[in-house]
Amino acid sequence: MAQSLELLLIQFLMPDNDARRQAEEQIKRLAKDPQVVPALVQHLRTAKTPNVRQLAAVLLRKKITGHWAKLSPQLKHLVKQSLIESITMEHSPPVRRASANVVSIIAKYAVPAGEWPDLLPFLFQCSQSAQEDHREVALILFSSLTETIGNSFQPHFADLQALLLKCLQDETSNRVRVAALKAVGSFLEFTNDGAEVVKFREFIPSILHVSRQCLASGDEDVAVIAFEIFDELIESPAPLLGESIKSIVQFALEVCSSQNLESNTRHQAIQIISWLAKYKSNSLKKHKLVIPILQVMCPLLAESTDGGEDDDLAPDRAAAEVIDTMALNLPKHVFAPVLEFASLSSQNANPKFREASVTALGVISEGCLELMKNKLEPVLHIVLGALRDPEQMVRGAASFALGQFAEHLQPEIVSHYESVLPCILNALEDASDEVKEKSYYALAAFCENMGEEILPFLDPLMGRLLAALQSSPRNLQETCMSAIGSVASASEQAFLPYAERVLELMKNFMVLTKDEDLCSRARATELVGIVAMSVGRMGMEPILPPFIEAAIAGFGLEYSELREYTHGFFSNIAEILADGFAQYLPHVVPLAFASCNLDDGSAVDIDESDDENINGFGGVSSDDEAHDEPRVRNISIRTGVLDEKAAATQALGLFAEHTKISYAPYLEESQKILVRHSGYFHEDVRLQAIIGLKHILTAAQAIYQSQHEGLAKTKEVLDTVMNIYIKTMTEDDDKEVVAQACMSIADIIKEYGYVAIEQYVPRLVDATLVLLREESCCQQEESDGDIDDDDTKHDEELMDAVSDLLPAFAKSMGSHFAPIFAKLFDPLMKFARASRPLQDRTMVVACLAEVAQDMGPPIAGYVDRVMPIVLKELASSEATNRRNAAFCVGELCKNGGESTLKYYGDILRGLFPLFGESEPDNAVRDNAAGAVARMIMVYPESIPLNQVLPVFLKALPLKEDHEESMAVYSCVSTLVLSSNPQILTLVPELVNLFAQVVVSPEETSEVKAQVGRAFSHLISLYGQQMQPLLSNLSPAHANALAAFAPRS
Repeated sequence: MAQSLELLLIQFLMPDNDARRQAEEQIKRLAKDPQVVPALVQHLRTAKTPNVRQLAAVLLRKKITGHWAKLSPQLKHLVKQSLIESITMEHSPPVRRASANVVSIIAKYAVPAGEWPDLLPFLFQCSQSAQEDHREVALILFSSLTETIGNSFQPHFADLQALLLKCLQDETSNRVRVAALKAVGSFLEFTNDGAEVVKFREFIPSILHVSRQCLASGDEDVAVIAFEIFDELIESPAPLLGESIKSIVQFALEVCSSQNLESNTRHQAIQIISWLAKYKSNSLKKHKLVIPILQVMCPLLAESTDGGEDDDLAPDRAAAEVIDTMALNLPKHVFAPVLEFASLSSQNANPKFREASVTALGVISEGCLELMKNKLEPVLHIVLGALRDPEQMVRGAASFALGQFAEHLQPEIVSHYESVLPCILNALEDASDEVKEKSYYALAAFCENMGEEILPFLDPLMGRLLAALQSSPRNLQETCMSAIGSVASASEQAFLPYAERVLELMKNFMVLTKDEDLCSRARATELVGIVAMSVGRMGMEPILPPFIEAAIAGFGLEYSELREYTHGFFSNIAEILADGFAQYLPHVVPLAFASCNLDDGSAVDIDESDDENINGFGGVSSDDEAHDEPRVRNISIRTGVLDEKAAATQALGLFAEHTKISYAPYLEESQKILVRHSGYFHEDVRLQAIIGLKHILTAAQAIYQSQHEGLAKTKEVLDTVMNIYIKTMTEDDDKEVVAQACMSIADIIKEYGYVAIEQYVPRLVDATLVLLREESCCQQEESDGDIDDDDTKHDEELMDAVSDLLPAFAKSMGSHFAPIFAKLFDPLMKFARASRPLQDRTMVVACLAEVAQDMGPPIAGYVDRVMPIVLKELASSEATNRRNAAFCVGELCKNGGESTLKYYGDILRGLFPLFGESEPDNAVRDNAAGAVARMIMVYPESIPLNQVLPVFLKALPLKEDHEESMAVYSCVSTLVLSSNPQILTLVPELVNLFAQVVVSPEETSEVKAQVGRAFSHLISLYGQQMQPLLSNLSPAHANALAAFAPRS
């Protein structure tokens, strides 16, 4: 065999394709015999040309797995011996490396079985050799062996680290240093033990030194290994970087600023900065690296890229990602430097810099939203100016930035509609399609949160949008549909005149079947659902059938996005039709089930790269590929399927909620799917499952209430839902999902009462405690040092939902909540510290107010701890804080008993400014009035009524917060009905007030009746003397008062 094999190997390397193909066929046949192994070993050692020796090694690597177990001990020994000789004596580097690869494969089987005890000692000896080739190949082998027998290195780890560090610093050989760098990368990937990983910290200076040398000599692909190593170190939870973070950042910034380097190399450097911003943001702040990073990243936004470049690697795009990540993690440190860059660059003669100025502002708008909201004037000045720039690229970036603002700077941005909307309308007429498309996007995002402010613009807007819809290319039509959807949502009933025309146009889109048109069909389907919500059931029900038919037909087109939007469409229709949707359930529920049960199609990228650098070696396939486990590089999921699953999961919940009893045939299967999806790997799907389970419970109650054993069945569903929610609170790692579970629990407690949830209370309280202590799974953020209090952000999404649980408990348990509240009080109060954000403090105050309201007298025990904080909040710079503080003060006084009396003077002094001209917010004034009313009702003798009542009445009637009506007008009526002498000096003011209350559409009949009784009492006291006051009223006010005054 040996002789014929040598000829075949030579023939395989010939340029003649036919000869090569014949050789390949014969080699494949011979390779099935185990004797091929000694034959290949012989050629590896004795063939005259390096090419043949290398080919022998490559074939050996591919075939050895299948034959190893069948070889005799003597043959195994021969193979190992020959490979070691090849590694140490071979002159050709490619042959040495190919032999090392075979060693790596054999070691996988031989080392764990104890068949190769001298391999590791040989490698250690080799790595100390005086010969450069030996040191290099030993390191190459260490690298490849970590993948196959990494565990065997465990006992020798300390020695190995010392060896690698020594080789990294090898002064005599660049090749050894590079091989050591690669070996460090391999070992880091394999090492999981924090203590072992920490030791790599001292390698950083040497890694940087080797990388700089590689870049200088043009070996960029080697230098990139350094970034892969830093990547591992950054993602490790151990505090690995310490002071060296400065030198890593400096190196990365040097690389990404060097335009002469490959885009991939620069991209890797930018990626490192991005990871640092994500995982080690506090270290960047501590070492004062934020501004140096931004000084490099912001100008990178202006770097021109030639069109041929891979967009994902373009430095401007990668830099935008870094700035975005930094803004999300370090908003206070990012906003000012970026605004400064934008202000300066907006005046630059180079259009790329003007483009960069608005791109930067758009990119930071999500992370820096709070800071940006306070500086909207100068920011909008830059962006609206850029929207008029002569250069298309600048106008495009400006419309992108406006879209970002509209998405993230709500509701403040909408108050600038008078300057923003005309600019967007103008941009819709732009000569460039790109600017038009981004402007439609901006318009869609902007209008989404508008209300009646949109009405003056409705006609010109719909004129442009309808015209564009009929004459634009497909991509513009799609964005245009998005914008029409936002306009319809904002204008509600006022959209009716345009609805028929829009629906008519959508019919044409909803029957498109070409692949390139399906995205437009999806958008059209979505838009019909949105317009239906504006039109309502009466207008929509008669014309629905063709739309439903088209939507169902779309499922036959195998397009995930269309299915996703269609589930959303059905959800909207279910909402407007309610029980009328039942007729469609048999058609649409199976479609939602099918989407929920889709295979995710996880796509796995396998790295098959090999050192087979002689052309064509890859053609000889291995019979035993399965044993050669390639490295999995990265896993990407088909996101379309995820979005579709989330939409279908949401649809099941909404169908159940809106059709209730009619949903009975589908309840059980839907519940199974939602339970399964509550543990799904992606948070978007989990979120919809958590929302949907509450709807399933609502439907179950409606379905089972009339059935025998219905109570037990409802209880079973409640049990399933509550167990999932409680588990989610502490175990889910996504804040939005956890917040939704908390909100759903609060709703269940309010709707079903204490008895229904009694058995879950101990576990619920424990889970609430974990969240208040910020110890749940979703609150474990990567932390690389102490977080400064000034960087603590209010966790609106999560903590507002958690703090709503306490009032829900109090409402269902009353004073019995006291022992539980005692456990929760201290962890809650942590959020009220002076160092916490304003929103944290007002969250606590609002929570305490509602607890006091429903728990009642036990709140007295907390007054001394709480009152000083609440009094301070009355003077807050934020209206929401003042409003909640006023409400809280009132509830504390109403329920806190005598313990509040000593604070009455301070409270009145704190409330007084809220009644004055300097208070701009009506809701604050209403709550201040509510607080005074409650104080008067409990301890009227402790209030100087002669001073308080004129100020109090002047603030009435209530303007905005009518939840205060009962407290305020009960107080006034009670004082009148008891003929209180202080209030009877204010009869003209009272008559005027009562008249305004009884005509107000905002007030309940109960409140009006109370005021009516007080007015009757005044008539009975003063009779004819009242006539001049009544004649001053308008006839409408006078008649309304007369109607509400009970006949005596």
